[in-house]
Amino acid sequence: MRRALAGIALAVTSMVALSFLIPLALLVREQVRDRATTAAEQRASALSPVLALTTRRADVQQAVAELGSSDQLVVRLPDGRFVGTPHAPRDALDRAVRGRETLAVDTAGGWVYLQPVVLQGDRVAVVEAFVPSADLTRGVAASWGVMALLALGLVGGSVLVADRLGARVVRSSRSLKRASLALGSGDLDVRVEPDGPPELQEAGAAFNTMADRVLDLLAVERELVADLSHRLRTPLTALYLEADRMGSTPSARRVAEAAGQLESELDSIIAAARTPLASARPARAAAGAAKACDVAEVVAMRLEFWSVLAGKQGRPYERSLTPRLVPVAFPEDDLAAVVDALIGNVFRHTPEGTAFAVRVERADRHVFLTVDDAGPGVADPEAALTRGVSVGGSTGLGLDIVARASRAADGELTITRAPLGGARVRVSFLLADAGGAGGGGR
Repeated sequence: MRRALAGIALAVTSMVALSFLIPLALLVREQVRDRATTAAEQRASALSPVLALTTRRADVQQAVAELGSSDQLVVRLPDGRFVGTPHAPRDALDRAVRGRETLAVDTAGGWVYLQPVVLQGDRVAVVEAFVPSADLTRGVAASWGVMALLALGLVGGSVLVADRLGARVVRSSRSLKRASLALGSGDLDVRVEPDGPPELQEAGAAFNTMADRVLDLLAVERELVADLSHRLRTPLTALYLEADRMGSTPSARRVAEAAGQLESELDSIIAAARTPLASARPARAAAGAAKACDVAEVVAMRLEFWSVLAGKQGRPYERSLTPRLVPVAFPEDDLAAVVDALIGNVFRHTPEGTAFAVRVERADRHVFLTVDDAGPGVADPEAALTRGVSVGGSTGLGLDIVARASRAADGELTITRAPLGGARVRVSFLLADAGGAGGGGR
């Protein structure tokens, strides 16, 4: 923008300067010429009374010398002799004598003024005033130079002012851009100091208002999440009571274990929701960076949990877990939530008795978690990856959780057709030791 404004100022000021400079330069040249020719005409007129009194060569020479222009003032006497060296062409002199008319002639060396003087006896003398070319343009070059310097100063000043104005606009725009990127990255405390033109000041004030509003909305949302999570404690308490009534049976123990895990998850959600907004994101990032887990171990642990329900519903399943270490820089709880979301989708969206398979494979830089099923499949994989949109009648958040987790671990999520006939959901995570040698066996 600075370059554009400077270019516009340069073009406009240059056109304005030229529109005044060219006519003014021509006017200066004409004025210098007029001043020189007027002085020559006055000298010629001053000599006419002398010729009317005497045409003696000595007297005429003395008069010319007294006028101080012996090199530029020439007299053609009536007898054809000259006082001084003539500069006018011969035909011009003859015309002035015969026609007795005043002439002005441009020659190669300058400008010549011929003024005839009619004497007694019908005799004619001619006074010639000569102005050299240097006198016709004396001072013109200097005047043009001064005007050119003034024009350059005007153009340079306008460009400098436009550049300063552009710098102010660009500085304000960049400040607003940096604040927008920081806000988008999670820095909810960022604000801008409104600066620049009124429009950008209004934009900066609007940005600050928006940031305040976003902070308020997030605070309300987090409070709502905490409240809703707390409300789940009521049915959770009912599960505990039901488990107590069932006695010490294996089913009661599994219900109590599941209820305890659910209560732990609810406590984590409430604690996270109550964390101040300014520190929630950095704390989350630090936790994710400090902890790593092995994908195969987490998958094996969650498969053991789901195997009980799979046995009750008559669902055969296959598991294929790589024996190599597959560490990822991802919290174990979040990875367990990903596995639960993938396997839980199989149980929710396929009939009982439908087979499924879970595989963990290691590549050079990534580990791949694949869940296949023999169900009806996913008709629109793109829609299934949209947050809040479900192809099976649920909340539509399960696959979105998986997708966000894969992106956080520099991976991706894909949905295709499985060899079993149903859906294949494949998630990749960047290995914590990506770029190094592969890990050994367990």
